[in-house]
Amino acid sequence: MNKIYQQITDKIIAQLEAGTIPWRKPWKGATSTPKNLISGKDYSGINFFILAMSAYESPYFLTYKQAKAIGGNVCKGEKGTHVIYYGVGKDKKEDNKSFRFLKQYVVFNVNQCENLNHDRIEEAKDIEPLEFNPIEKAEAIYNGYIGKPTLQFVENQAYYRPLTDVINMPKKESFHSVQEFYSTLFHEMTHSTGSEKRLNRPELTDLNAFGSHDYSKEELTAEFGAAYLCAIAGIDNTLENSSAYIKGWLSKLKNNNDWLVGAASKAQKAADYIQGNLDKN
Repeated sequence: MNKIYQQITDKIIAQLEAGTIPWRKPWKGATSTPKNLISGKDYSGINFFILAMSAYESPYFLTYKQAKAIGGNVCKGEKGTHVIYYGVGKDKKEDNKSFRFLKQYVVFNVNQCENLNHDRIEEAKDIEPLEFNPIEKAEAIYNGYIGKPTLQFVENQAYYRPLTDVINMPKKESFHSVQEFYSTLFHEMTHSTGSEKRLNRPELTDLNAFGSHDYSKEELTAEFGAAYLCAIAGIDNTLENSSAYIKGWLSKLKNNNDWLVGAASKAQKAADYIQGNLDKN
């Protein structure tokens, strides 16, 4: 097993030394910029963050009135998201002196609506969902993970939440390939081995801030672990994206290659733990 780990580590380091590779998110879904469906304009400022965190598959939002204007409606029971509008008005009592005002209004994601008739929605429908055919060896690795976290497919994001011991994954059919689904799942599974009741990695249990040194080291570990498990499952076409991801986080550690060694070592323990080859202690 150590031979496989070393081969993958050597390949990743070779790709890192060859230069930066652009990383791409391996699943389809919302762009990084939420937009108004009708105007097509990006939301900005605090509205960007509010709507980007909502994790709907579509990036498009609109108001109740806008939905009604194009023949649609908000689905019963759906709750909208409050956003802020900054505007400029004219005070007729003060010789049309300009003043700024702020008001709050509610928008809904198009996935919360029905019967909407708009070209941008039709364009999104043209994206073919992935025909998902499970990989037997990858499934065996997942199913063999004793005491594994709960797996859910609720949000269009991939993450492991230590407080509830839950892995969330985007829907299988939203991925670019079956292999990339398992690579992402293995990444989150590797994170989960760091919980207090498993391998107790401080980088994970201390809940470090996004982008911090310890957070970056944990991301390196998770992606090395994903690469190792992919190799064991016979998946060999996700390594380039893994190398790009590792390169991105390594840059936050000022490209200190010493962290690669530590991350690779911790990833080996994580991969062994997932396969039942390593005790908690």
